[in-house]
Parts: sequence; C-alpha cells; structure tokens
Amino acid sequence: SPPSASWGGQDGPRDPLRSGQGLGVKINSVAFVTSAGRASECPEDARAEIAVSGRSNVGKSSLLNSLLGRKDLVKVSGTPGKTQRLNYFLVNDQFHLVDLPGYGYAKAPESARNQWRRMMQEYLRTRRQLMAVIRLVDARHVPSREERDMVRWLLGETLPFCLVMTKTDKLRQSERQPARRAIIGALDMPGTRPLVPYSSHTGEGRAAVHAWIRETLETAGEGRQCGPSPGSGSST
Repeated sequence: SPPSASWGGQDGPRDPLRSGQGLGVKINSVAFVTSAGRASECPEDARAEIAVSGRSNVGKSSLLNSLLGRKDLVKVSGTPGKTQRLNYFLVNDQFHLVDLPGYGYAKAPESARNQWRRMMQEYLRTRRQLMAVIRLVDARHVPSREERDMVRWLLGETLPFCLVMTKTDKLRQSERQPARRAIIGALDMPGTRPLVPYSSHTGEGRAAVHAWIRETLETAGEGRQCGPSPGSGSST
C-alpha cells in the first residue's frame, strides 16, 4: 500500500488552492528527525514525504518555520546555501517534510554544487515515499534555467507539486500580477495551475499551502513510478 498520512480535522473544499481557504488543520507536533547526506541514508520509514525545494536565498527556511508555526525550528542563515543535506521533520507523527539543499549558490565550490545536485537527483528519482514537492520561486526574480528544468520535470511526472511564490511582501501591490505572469511565462506552466503567493512575515498563503498538503496526502495514489531525475541530462 502507498505511504499515507492525514492532517485530521474537518473536511474541506476539494480544490483548496483555488478557494484559498484553510481547512482548520492544526499542527500538534513537529520534530526534527535526521539529516541525510544521500538517499540511501534516508529513514527506513513508510510515512509519506513532501519535499520542499528551491534556490539558495529563496526564503525556504523562513517558509518552513512559518508553515509549521515554529519560530526557530529551521535556522535562518544569512549565508545562502547553508542547507547541504536532506533534513527530515516529522509532522503530527504522520508524515515528513523534507528540506532539500538550496541550489544555485554561485560562491559554493563547484564540487559541492555537483554533490548537492547528485544528492537531490538521487532522492527525487528513487525515493518512493516521496508523494509531492513544494517548489519555491522568488517573487522578485525571473526563474533561472535550473528552475525551469525542475518545473519541466515535475510537469512530466505524476508527482504532484505546489508552486509557491515567496517574498511577496517585498513587492508593491502593482508589481504582484506582473511578477506572477512573468514567472508563469518563464516556466511555461499551464494557466490552470495555481501559483501560491506566500509571505513568511504576514502569513499570506499559509492556509492555502496547508490545504494543498492535506489534499495531496489524502488523495495520494498507488505509489510512484520512478524515472529519470530532473536535470540528469544537463550540464548545469
């Protein structure tokens, strides 16, 4: 049987991102479990996993703290590229959120960047507990080639993903829609796929991502058909 989990709580709308409504979920417990340097070191645990992925300095640590309602669960570093391993957090004793290394940090040695890339490719390609990905993009910047490659791979997989536009509080109101259109256009995404605006400072988008997680876990399919990893044919 496939890995599964539930947020519990009341039933909600079947299209939570479009409705923008929270589902009344409550995070009762969050615990750091382990840090893995490669996919083979990941926990031998049948619980479902949702990975959180994004470029260095996209605001991933702040988003995780906001999403989980814990101020200092994930250390927010002033140095991009600080996360270098797969960090596991157990939520409500039911499923794991997996913090993937931030990539694209130009000041990191090339050997380190290649190691992080291989580790993430191996995890995304082979980890059968992985049920979905929360994919972060910075609202202020047009996505890079690496980001486009990742989204292209996700669109070609049966793996559900939620695209989250971080740091929206740093945009003027008049800049938000142009930024949204630019990101969707650069990623060549279907217009029907939601893009969630998120601010770790104001909490905007938190309820929508909570709802998406619950919906994803409740409708998880019969497991993954693992195939080629994102960027496996790329020289980046």
